[in-house]
Amino acid sequence: MIKKTLTLLAVSCMMYSCATKTESNPFFAEFQTEYGVPSFDKIRLEHYEPAFLKGIEEQNQNIEAIIESPEIPTFENTIVTLDNSAPILDRVSAIFFNMTDAETTDSLTALSIKLAPVLSEHEDNISLNKKLFKRVNDVYQQKDSLNLTTEQKRLLDKTYKQFVRSGANLSAEKQTRLREINKELSTLGITFSNNVLNENNAYQLFVEKEEDLAGLPEWFRQSAAEEAKAAGQPGKWLFTLHNASRLPFLQYAENRPLREQIYKAYINRGNNNNENDNKENIRKIVSLRLEKAKLLGFDCYANFVLDETMAKNATNVMDLLNNLWSYALPKAKEEAAELQKLMDKEGKGEKLEAWDWWYYTEKLRKEKYNLSEEETKPYFKLENVREGAFAVANKLYGITFNKLTRIPTYHPDVEVFEVKDADGSQLGIFYVDYFPRAGKSGGAWMSNYREQQGATRPLVCNVCSFTKPVGDTPSLLTMDEVETLFHEFGHALHGLLTKCEYKGTSGTNVVRDFVELPSQINEHWATEPEVLKMYAKHYQTGEVIPDEIIEKILQQKTFNQGFMTTELLAAAILDMNLHTVTDVNNMDILSFEKEAMDKLDLIPEIAPRYRVTYFNHIIGGYAAGYYSYLWANVLDNDAFEAFKEHGVFDKTTADLFRHNVLEKGDSEDPMVLYKNFRGAEPSLEPLLKNRGMK
Repeated sequence: MIKKTLTLLAVSCMMYSCATKTESNPFFAEFQTEYGVPSFDKIRLEHYEPAFLKGIEEQNQNIEAIIESPEIPTFENTIVTLDNSAPILDRVSAIFFNMTDAETTDSLTALSIKLAPVLSEHEDNISLNKKLFKRVNDVYQQKDSLNLTTEQKRLLDKTYKQFVRSGANLSAEKQTRLREINKELSTLGITFSNNVLNENNAYQLFVEKEEDLAGLPEWFRQSAAEEAKAAGQPGKWLFTLHNASRLPFLQYAENRPLREQIYKAYINRGNNNNENDNKENIRKIVSLRLEKAKLLGFDCYANFVLDETMAKNATNVMDLLNNLWSYALPKAKEEAAELQKLMDKEGKGEKLEAWDWWYYTEKLRKEKYNLSEEETKPYFKLENVREGAFAVANKLYGITFNKLTRIPTYHPDVEVFEVKDADGSQLGIFYVDYFPRAGKSGGAWMSNYREQQGATRPLVCNVCSFTKPVGDTPSLLTMDEVETLFHEFGHALHGLLTKCEYKGTSGTNVVRDFVELPSQINEHWATEPEVLKMYAKHYQTGEVIPDEIIEKILQQKTFNQGFMTTELLAAAILDMNLHTVTDVNNMDILSFEKEAMDKLDLIPEIAPRYRVTYFNHIIGGYAAGYYSYLWANVLDNDAFEAFKEHGVFDKTTADLFRHNVLEKGDSEDPMVLYKNFRGAEPSLEPLLKNRGMK
């Protein structure tokens, strides 16, 4: 996933009064550090607000200079100057918004709520500035005679359209209403996400009797005991809603009532009629988005969003999703029937429920393939998996990663690496932050602390929530966590290898349904036999993962794919349904969700991967965009076929992918970039085959 904060010209990386002298604020000038990395050791809470205010002031002055320039508007003095108009804001925003997800506090949350309407107003002041838009429009109208490069044309086009899509052509009355909508949406989104985080942190399942731990692996028991001890209840075991705790519990716990309890707590986040309830928040968000879309000339919010994507409109998205649904749901029903048979063998007379799926899937995996997570985890020590991802990048692209020890970080868990190209030149700095904690949002993402631009190299981070080390046992990853590490590292490669001239076109600043291609294709290498033998080594003995385990991993690649595809599709379709509504009067958000899922004939044993009250993706930039994972899945499966045809480390294919996708950012139309790499548009067949649906 990519965490981004929308600004005027590009998607760029994603309050208390100041009591400090302004000259000591580390954001006011470029960081005076090795490699220009953020001064995390000097940044304090009280620095953020004055930095945002100073950044707004600086950008306003720079925009005024553009407007008042006596020179005829040109690409350089208008478009490029605008792209570079906010050095302080870029610096503080990149760090602040990652901190509110990776290391937040009540004070940071309060600060973000205070700043949201201020920043929304600032962005509107720019995008609705008539004089500024006139100069942009003057350049745009002569674009065909300016002899621009492909990247320059792309930046000009993006800049012009962003103004139009932000309301530059609306009447004064409509612009006033648009400002109000943007302000309200900015605070509602923060409240929604904070409520989900609060619900995650509030739930604690303490187990007191050892018999209630039946089925749980020893490593997981130890982890839960340490969590309980840290929570002030030694002698007990603590389980939470974080993936690294909830999923193993659902997989292994024999205690069915406790599985039901933790499952229901998870799927009802934001739906408990308490101070963290999100039902009204999401209803307001959907309503305001619809109103905004209509102001801007679209029938629904989805078509507004999709107008600037590869998909182009909601019809094309729904065609893909419905096509995949016709394959996925029957497969999921077959899997449910198989799990029910397994339950029937136990003779308890129980019917398969949603909280049973992971438990009996794990049993079936062992029965079918004689393989369990317990067997694979010892080979997936976190550090080894990370080195495996680095080694793949080295074999494909010739790049190297060297650990840095004197770089300031915001938390002891964070590690930092210098990334160099084959010729020794620096590509960027890479931060990793892998373990869950109370102040961190769930899930995993990539973000930037500095965008690439010309000779300025990027500062990229991966943030995840993987299984923690327990006592003397290091962090041992599940297969899903292994693939997540490779996925987010794929985003990082997209950010690190970019070679663009402008911030607005560099790195991951691409359309939403193209951005997941580099991440998802990178997952394919994680389970290639040749790659597994490079990094999967037993954490105690150093033994390379045996061929028989590799064979079992490959045999089960399509196992449970009906479930996984169906829950993902259900969430994507729910997202589209929310954002294709044209009337929200009297909308009951839970009834709306139920009706949407009933229409799909979604079986009760499966819930959408995200329900409406905790669907953070559609708050954080993936509104009418969750389909992107599946759209890009078509691309990545087709793209990896090129590697399989010539060898997974074929240098010619790797160079084609690097030069036509990873380096290009948004400097050219994404389908053009894809065809430059692959030679043709993507086929759906590889995806269906790899998910076991054809």
